Parts: sequence; structure tokens; C-alpha cells
Amino acid sequence: MIETPSLVDQYCHGVLRTELGLGTFEAQLAHTEGPPAPGTTLFDTQTGFAVRRWCPPLLGLEPHCPPARYLARRRELGVLETGRRLLRGSGITTYLVDTGLPGDLTGPAELASAGFAEAHEIVRLELLAEQVADTSGTVESFLANLAESVHAAAAHAVAFTSVAGLRHGLALAPEPPGPGEVRGAAGRWLAGRPVGGALFDPVLLRHLLWIAVASGLPLQLHAGLGEPGSRIDRTDPVLLTDFVRATAGLGTDLVLLHGYPYHRHAAHLAGVFAHVYTDSGAALVRTGARAATVLAEILELAPFGKILFSTGAQGLPELHVVGARLFREALGRVLGGWVADGAWSLEDAQRVARLVAADNARRVYGLR
Repeated sequence: MIETPSLVDQYCHGVLRTELGLGTFEAQLAHTEGPPAPGTTLFDTQTGFAVRRWCPPLLGLEPHCPPARYLARRRELGVLETGRRLLRGSGITTYLVDTGLPGDLTGPAELASAGFAEAHEIVRLELLAEQVADTSGTVESFLANLAESVHAAAAHAVAFTSVAGLRHGLALAPEPPGPGEVRGAAGRWLAGRPVGGALFDPVLLRHLLWIAVASGLPLQLHAGLGEPGSRIDRTDPVLLTDFVRATAGLGTDLVLLHGYPYHRHAAHLAGVFAHVYTDSGAALVRTGARAATVLAEILELAPFGKILFSTGAQGLPELHVVGARLFREALGRVLGGWVADGAWSLEDAQRVARLVAADNARRVYGLR
């Protein structure tokens, strides 16, 4: 038996504080550009089936119970008690929380309390820039305040994360933009931006990445499947190759998040470059019963000390549960199969399981 007594979720979000009906629950279950097709349900997905397999027992129901019964039990317990039961049943002992999403989501401290775990903050660069822009009157003050805010965030966060790939695409010019280029881009953005407007400018996105690299904190980069509206052909992590080369030897680790369906490309970059790590998280949640196959493909190429577990969960505590349970099951199947075949020793399998589940994240993010 392959044991993973501790799980460090290296990338997730908080959970919703509000009660959910069928429609709002499904909207959180699978991020699509609109409701499901007429006559269909998003419970009929790998993620939906995984929720019905792993979550009902934590709420006192049988596995695979109908969605209506599950949601009725959820309402009966209330959102707080449901969240506590699910998060504490996930087996996750540490959460690294991206606080950059809008909505009524719990922060790191609240998530830690509900899950009886530890939690640390990940700062989203684009949101930080947007907040600075809201309070800066000139280009000069914006750029000065942005640098100061990144420096201040580095004092309390465990990592920065960037959604530049989802906002623009990962085929950004690899070198840092020059001062004049940055000032020009900032001036254009500030002049045409409404309060709260999102950052899409490629020059400013590059500027943010390089400020983060200079901080020395790990930098997480979103790749592969993302939010509705993003172009998946622009988020292949192989497009980052030149940026990865440009940042080699600077002392900042790059963590490629999600990756799927380009998880082999992310694993390859982790195998080639010493400062690159790859994530095994959202790929498993999306693939459900096929999670062991996807995890085995990541293990084909990435060194075992370069793979990190995450759930990528947001909104629903069910997704934290599903991410953790699918990971444990997939890891047990893959490594246990190799032990049974005589390809690996049980001792090595247990050591690798601990690396991927928690120890790699503790090392990369400087956790206890």
C-alpha cells in the first residue's frame, strides 16, 4: 500500500460562503461558457462522477447517490458544516491559496480553520497591478507603487502566480521590456482603463513577470486548460521555453500549473531545466477515473523531485476532496503497479509518494 499521510495543496482557492442550488453548483463544478446543453447536466462529466463517488460519504450518504439527494443533504447541513466536513475529510494538511479571484471566497485563514490545516497566501500579479492602478494617478506613481507592492507582497506570501497565459498567451517575448517600453504601455493602459479594468497588455504582463523573478519567490505560471474564453492553443507550456532559458540561474523557481492536456510538455520542461517544476493537480480532477493514466504520463518525463500535488480547487469544497482523493488513488495505482511488477521497490515508491504529495512543495516554497 502506498501511503501519503500528508498532502500540501500547492495551488488552490477559497470556497464559497453562500448556499448553492443545482444551477449554481453546476456552474462551479465545471467552468463553461454558459449553462449545460438542454437536457444535459454537468454532473455527467468525469469531475461530476468523482464528486458523487468521494463526497457523499463525508456527508453521511452512500457513494454515487443522485445529485438531487446530495444537494439536499448539503442544504440540510448548511454551507459551513458542509465545508468543514468536506475539507477535513480531504486529508490536505496545508493549503497554498491564490487570493486573486473575485467572489465571496474564504481567505487562507478561514480555509485553514475550516479544514483544520495550515494555509499560506499566493499573490496574483495581475490583480496586484490592477489594485495599484486604481490608486495611482500618474504613470510614474503607478510604476513606483507597483514595484513597492510586489516587494511588500514578497514579505508575506509564499509565491507569486500569473495568468498571463490566459490573458494574452504564453508566447510572450522572453526578455524584460525596457523602461521606455514599460512607461509607454503603462500610459496607454491607464489612459483607457476604467476603474477595476483588467490587465491584458503584453508589455506590462512581461514587466510583472520580471519583477516577480527579481523577488526570488517561486513564480507559478498557468498553462493548459484555463478559464472560459481563453485560447488553449496559446497556453501550451512549450511556448515558455525561451522565457525559461532567460530565467535560468537567477535563483527563482518556475512552477507550471495545471498543464493538461499539455502535461507531457510541462513535464519535459521540468526534466530539462533545473529551476522548473510541474503540477499534477487540475489534470487529475478533470480526468477523474482516468487520472492514473495522466499521472503516469507526467511521471514518464519529469524527475520525481520536480512534481508537485495540487487540487486547483475553487468555489466548491468538493473539488478539494476530489483533487486529493483522485491523486491518492492514482498514485497508489501507478506506483503500486510498478512495485507489483518488480520495477520499483516498495521503499522507493513510498519515498517518491512523499516527495510528490508534500515534500517537494515544502522545499520549493520554504514551508515547515
